[in-house]
Amino acid sequence: MHPPTRTASASAAAERPLPRDCTFLPEDWRILARCWFPVALSREVGAAPLGVTLLDARLVIYRAGETIVIADHLCPHRGVPLEMGNGDGETIACAYHGFRYGAGGRCVRVPAHPDAAIPSKLHLHTYPVLERYGLIWTCLAPDETPDGKPVIPPMPHWDEPAFQQITCPWIDIGGFAGRQVEGFIDVAHFAFVHTGTFADPDNAVVPSYMPRPTADGFEAEYRSNVGNYPIGATGRGRPGFEWLRHFRVHVPFTATLEIHFPEEGRLVIMNAASPVSARKTRMFAPICRNFDKDIPVQAVYDFNLRVFEEDRALVEAQKPENLPLDPALEAHVMADRSSIAYRRALRGMGFSQFFTA
Repeated sequence: MHPPTRTASASAAAERPLPRDCTFLPEDWRILARCWFPVALSREVGAAPLGVTLLDARLVIYRAGETIVIADHLCPHRGVPLEMGNGDGETIACAYHGFRYGAGGRCVRVPAHPDAAIPSKLHLHTYPVLERYGLIWTCLAPDETPDGKPVIPPMPHWDEPAFQQITCPWIDIGGFAGRQVEGFIDVAHFAFVHTGTFADPDNAVVPSYMPRPTADGFEAEYRSNVGNYPIGATGRGRPGFEWLRHFRVHVPFTATLEIHFPEEGRLVIMNAASPVSARKTRMFAPICRNFDKDIPVQAVYDFNLRVFEEDRALVEAQKPENLPLDPALEAHVMADRSSIAYRRALRGMGFSQFFTA
């Protein structure tokens, strides 16, 4: 995934009107609108229309046979939200006058005039859809160049047969996506925030590490003797084992963490922060691993939720709520090298100093 450059996609974003009550600065919104974000779990999308919000833009998602449709959520006829209606797996119907919409967002039936031609103005404005990692991804102003391709962040090991794929339920956070991602890649907070789940409150030392720039962000590795097994787990680990944690950050709001466990075990967590608005984030967390595959998936859901709930409390309390990109606006220490690299990468995409309105 490469940070967007000024191509036809930038023109598409510039021409699109901002959402009602947009919480982003216009120039920041237009950069973000060119990026791909997850908006739902694949298993959430069924026959009934599903309402979601991305970058303050309200959308509707529904299945039309073998395809998934994402469109602006208002019926073009009288502006009623389509998520108030119903669906049959092939089409959805507006709750007000029963207008039906099918594949490609096309209006296929007007009950009041079943034999009349349907004007093109009744068709929905749709967005591209990609299903990956058990998530539904979209982009509000996709690249319109001939070689334009979806730029979905990669996830190590997801497609390997030895790995179990788990897509956890999403978590809503009352904070900015940039703050949430910065917290995910922070290596100094474990001993103070995650002492109820896996961390050791008496082991707060962060060894030296150095982020390395990549084409779409940066990566960082660090080693420590702080384990990653749940507190209270018995018979796990190995005395003196050195845990390697490998972060890969894909700007603007996605990061993966690959943890090296004993006996060649690998756990990969994707932190895909979807900006509902500048003040609300829906965090999606696909996971894959090559061990403990017999443990019920619900146990993974529960532990993952506990970890991210610990983070959520801090993100929602941070001030300023936005992410100041000027390094002089907050204090930093050596352990913050990933945070500094993250802010530098975001500045390289052209975002404003404070990132939000």
